[in-house]
Amino acid sequence: MKRVLLIIAAGVLTLITACTPAPNGGSNGGGNVYRIRNAEKVQFRMLDSVNALRQATGSSKVQLSAQLNAAAATHSRDMAVQNRPWHFGSDGSSPLDRVARAGYTGSLMGEAISETYEGEVETLSAWMEDTNTRAVIMDPKAVNMGFSWFQEQNGKIWWTLVMGG
Repeated sequence: MKRVLLIIAAGVLTLITACTPAPNGGSNGGGNVYRIRNAEKVQFRMLDSVNALRQATGSSKVQLSAQLNAAAATHSRDMAVQNRPWHFGSDGSSPLDRVARAGYTGSLMGEAISETYEGEVETLSAWMEDTNTRAVIMDPKAVNMGFSWFQEQNGKIWWTLVMGG
């Protein structure tokens, strides 16, 4: 448990250097809003964090999948359009539908979603505190991961993580 907390703390430090507060907060109550910088590194930071958590419990590492990343990106943007965090697309699609459309041929292990003004490390921490999303992330049958987000102008971030086997 101590190791997990150290990993999360290290991730928070990474997040602090990766994000910059925007002036005049968004619609989250007037506080500062984090803007994602170094966007090309966010997926790798999340992958490293997930793999550290998985390794700490004896699960094997996962690899990023371009197809699962695409499915996650599509859903993150679609949740923003719908203005609600849920697992169904505006066209009625399920996570299974989106993964298949993206060309992923493996099995879908699960999907974790979030609507927040926080960075990826805080989002992962919240997912790990929830029994259902923790089970998705830690599924021992998972071999691939997709992760993406969509950030609105007001700073709200829509996160999607997809695990495949």
